[in-house]
Amino acid sequence: MRFRRLLARAVFALGRYEHRSTVRPAGGVGVLVGAPHTSNWDFVLMLALAWDLGIPVRYLGKKSLFTPPFGWLMRALGGIPVDRANPAGLVDAVVSRLEAGERFYLVVTPEGTRGKGRYWKSGFLRIATAAHLPVTLGYVDGPTRTTGLGLTFTPTGDVRADMDVVRAFYADKRGVRPALRTEPRLREEDVLDAADAHAADAHAASGPDGGGATGGGAAGAASSGPVSSSGTGADPSDASGIGAPDVPDDAASSSGDVPGPTPDA
Repeated sequence: MRFRRLLARAVFALGRYEHRSTVRPAGGVGVLVGAPHTSNWDFVLMLALAWDLGIPVRYLGKKSLFTPPFGWLMRALGGIPVDRANPAGLVDAVVSRLEAGERFYLVVTPEGTRGKGRYWKSGFLRIATAAHLPVTLGYVDGPTRTTGLGLTFTPTGDVRADMDVVRAFYADKRGVRPALRTEPRLREEDVLDAADAHAADAHAASGPDGGGATGGGAAGAASSGPVSSSGTGADPSDASGIGAPDVPDDAASSSGDVPGPTPDA
């Protein structure tokens, strides 16, 4: 433990980052979000944060990273190999481990890639909701050269309300490469907003007596896609966002983003 803490502080010194965590997760289990995810340094810094705070972390990585010659290192650092060709089973796989008694903090990078995107992946929120876990938000801010854990919350099941908490926290966090930052928003939020707009239009079209509004709202919800009002019926493809930070196949890294190529967390 002491060696890991010393190594973590060496990483902060080499990267010229200051560790400014204001919270330390309690309870021994939960989800750690690492964002914005704009470089391989993100995963290195999240691992360093965990080691400096003395908390056990795991991460999900594509199974090709767990083959020789570096597979042993990936596992030693907390990696869990997953088949990203079957994203629908990733959430269940993590929840099953937790229900079996494993205690760890799962490091997740919801952006799913180091490049700029349109949406975050919903896996982090679905895992936390399904397993009744707290979510701790971690960050990297290149312009201020700071990194840390700054907020812990328990998802309510209302995806838009939960994401409002996330957006407020990350509003001033820009990542190592700010131009590649993806604004925290889930695809499910757009689907829910569209369903609400459809219901409102149907209500307005029904006239002042409100006749037919209920039917219109139901139709809108039914046609809006597989997401429920709580946001738990997410697009299965978004489960891929619960993996470790993007990393080249020949990279070796840690559990939970030392300079050089690393797995994506």
